Amino acid sequence: MTPAARAAAAIEILDRILAGQPAEPALIGWARGNRFAGSGDRAAIRDLVFDALRCRESFAALGGARSGRGLILGRCRAQGIDPDDIFTDDRHAPAPLSPDEQNAGAPAQGYAAVDCPDWLGPQLQDSLGADFAPVMTAQQARAPVFLRVNPRRASLAQAQAALARDGIATQPHPLAKTALEVIENARKIQQSEAFQTGMVELQDAASQAVVDALPQRPGMRVLDYCAGGGGKTLALAAQLDGKFSAHDIDPGRMRDLPARAARAGVRVTILPPGGVRGGFDLVLVDAPCSGSGTWRRTPDAKWRLTPARLAELVDLQAAILDQAAAHVAPGGTLAYMTCSLLRAENEDQAAAFAARSHWPLGAQRRLTPLDGGDGFYTALFTRPERVD
Repeated sequence: MTPAARAAAAIEILDRILAGQPAEPALIGWARGNRFAGSGDRAAIRDLVFDALRCRESFAALGGARSGRGLILGRCRAQGIDPDDIFTDDRHAPAPLSPDEQNAGAPAQGYAAVDCPDWLGPQLQDSLGADFAPVMTAQQARAPVFLRVNPRRASLAQAQAALARDGIATQPHPLAKTALEVIENARKIQQSEAFQTGMVELQDAASQAVVDALPQRPGMRVLDYCAGGGGKTLALAAQLDGKFSAHDIDPGRMRDLPARAARAGVRVTILPPGGVRGGFDLVLVDAPCSGSGTWRRTPDAKWRLTPARLAELVDLQAAILDQAAAHVAPGGTLAYMTCSLLRAENEDQAAAFAARSHWPLGAQRRLTPLDGGDGFYTALFTRPERVD
C-alpha cells in the first residue's frame, strides 16, 4: 500500500472510532475486511491511527475538523508533510483537499494544545503541578518499548546478546535493574529466542521499578489480588524465592499466566474468584484505574474516560483495598498500585485507606513519563501485628 492508501485506511478506521467504536475492534474489523493488507501495512495503519488518537484535539484543530480526514490532515501539518502528497485522489488515496480544507485549521489552544480532555485538565494540573504541561506533551508521543530481563534465565548482558542475534537492539534503562529499552526491531520480539525461552518479557520500566521497591524476603507468601496478566507476579517471582498466588475477579485475564510462568521458570498458583484463603506476607493491589499514566499506549482510553467512570473507579479502588486488606497477615505489607497520574486515585486514595484502617502508610512513589516509563503510583501499608 502507498502512504496515501494507508492514510485513507486510517481515515476510515478513525471515523469508526470517533463514532463510538473502541480502537482495537475498529482496527481488527478493518483488517478482516481488507485481507489484502500485509502485516507491514497493518502495522503502519495502526501507527497512523494511534498517532491521531494521542493528538486528537491538536490534530483536529490543525485539520479543521474532528473527523478521520481532519485528524490525518492535522497530522500532515503537524509533521511537515505536504497534504497534497497524501490527499491525491489517486486509486485508494483520500480525495484532494477542498478550498475550505486548504484554508481551515489553526494551532490548538488551552488544554487541546497538549491533548488533555477539558473536563480532566484541572484535576491533572492539581495532581502534576509544574509537570502538567511536560507530562501531557510527553503523552502525545509514542511510548518506548521495554523488556524485563528474567534473572532466572539470563543476565542483562546475556539477554542483550541473544536479542542482538535476532536483530533486536536494546540498551539498559536506569528506572529498573532488569529493564532494557528496545531501540531497534521491536516487532521481532515475540519471535525471538530470548522471548521464547523466557529470558525476557515485555513490561514497562516503571512497572518493573515499583516491583523492585517491594519488600522481598525469602519464603514470603505473595498474593497478586488484581493480577490481570500477572506481569508483576512474574517480575517478583523472578527475583525472589517464595510462594506466589494470583487472583483476579475475571479469571480470563489470567489465561496466559500458567504458560508465561512455565516459560519464565517460576511457579504461580492461580486462585479463582472468591478463592483466596489465609494470610499473606505481601498483597499486591494493582487496582483498576483511569490508566492516565499509560495514555501513550492506550490513547483511545483518554477520550473514552468520563467523570462518571472516574468516580466509579475511585469507589471501586476503595472497595478492593478493603477486600485485599483482609488477606494481609499481621505484620505483612499491602502494596497499592495504579497506572494513574491523578491524585484522586493515588495519594487521596492511600490517605483515605490509612485513615479508616489505621494501618501505617509507608513509602509512596509516583512516576511519570518524564522518568522514562509509564505513569505509575505505589503506596505501601503495614498491617499492625496486633490491634489494641
